Amino acid sequence: MSAAEVMKVQNVGFVATRVCGTDGVSLEIGKWTSILEHLGYDCFFVCGKSDRPEACSWMIDEADYLHPAIDAINREAFGTKLRSRQLSQQIREVANRIKEQIYRAIEKFSLDLIIAENSLTIPLNIPLGAALLEVLIETGLPCIAHHHDFAWERERFLVNSVDDFLDAVFPPEVANISHVVINSLAGAEFGRRTGLSYRVIPNAMDFAHPPGDADDYTEDFRETIGIADDEFLILQPTRIVARKGIEHTIELIHRLDDPRCKLVITSNGKDEGDAYPKRVRQFAKMLGVDIVFADQHVSFQRGKNASGMKQYSIWDVYRHADLVAYPSTYEGFGNAFLEAIYFRKPIFCNRYTIFRTDIEPCGFQAVVMDGFLTDEVVAEVRRVLTDENHRVAMVEQNYLAARSFFSFERVEHELRAILDRPRPG
Repeated sequence: MSAAEVMKVQNVGFVATRVCGTDGVSLEIGKWTSILEHLGYDCFFVCGKSDRPEACSWMIDEADYLHPAIDAINREAFGTKLRSRQLSQQIREVANRIKEQIYRAIEKFSLDLIIAENSLTIPLNIPLGAALLEVLIETGLPCIAHHHDFAWERERFLVNSVDDFLDAVFPPEVANISHVVINSLAGAEFGRRTGLSYRVIPNAMDFAHPPGDADDYTEDFRETIGIADDEFLILQPTRIVARKGIEHTIELIHRLDDPRCKLVITSNGKDEGDAYPKRVRQFAKMLGVDIVFADQHVSFQRGKNASGMKQYSIWDVYRHADLVAYPSTYEGFGNAFLEAIYFRKPIFCNRYTIFRTDIEPCGFQAVVMDGFLTDEVVAEVRRVLTDENHRVAMVEQNYLAARSFFSFERVEHELRAILDRPRPG
């Protein structure tokens, strides 16, 4: 194949620590899958945990960042500057096992292209990143590295004994890798640190196809979680980690002083330890705010869990929300913001950095706080909950703005520019 010819790509393999649940990376994988399948590609998933069809998933236990071996590596790698010989050996051994499994997945699915979903970005699983990079170097397979969260954006990774891996792998400098970031600030910092080219592809929703009306399956969700039809369901559709700012939502509900306001959180949030979830529960108890933790009822898709309990999709939950709370202090982009707009729900949010630079200028209307709650913010939330005309005007304006800036069509256009690019043979 000459350099002027376009490489034929049919089978695309997403490589990630996990492809399941309602975290931002998994949701974006689902969206990119829909777009790529619309373009005629077949998609497969190579990961530690998957809720995608078994026929198109290749499971590698040690690819999951919660695997005991990976957890042990992370506990020793971060928070200290000294690395033991045993840790170096352990990383290599696990990476070699993962590498063999990636090769087997490539062969089974006849993969033509790899999409590295955060696995070459943030060092949650160092062996997975190292293994994938070696595979890409050895095979020359084209790769799109889809970067959501860089190591330099998280304090927990600043003190470490694995700088050699971070410098080489997260992210890597390899000719057959095209780099994609999800916001302009991340792109500018990525370019400054690496000197590599990149493309900004923001998170998106299928705004050309609005969600349909609620059906019979979801009509009993409120009853299931114990919230009456005449109560206000204030939804925090995030994990329970410190940067999500859940204490601001708790304070908001306390200051609204309306017993009809109920906080619903859709994740158990144990990904980053128990300290913050404990803080959330204590703060809510102190302010007299009841929280409904609905994670046991919410999954990536409808169905039943292993115990036979009915599962609702996150989309089912959005339909029942009266307000979506998103007071994050930091986000790589803001999935929940777009999801609320897609389901025409009003939003209470914080002006986190990417909101100010990449979202706010697009003309969205939300109830916005600037780091802390004020009486004016509380009053505006109260108006949104009780003034239907005001609420409808807000959500309709937001939908039109989002369709212009954050649609599937935009992502498709950006991906075509990468996939149709001539590659050396």
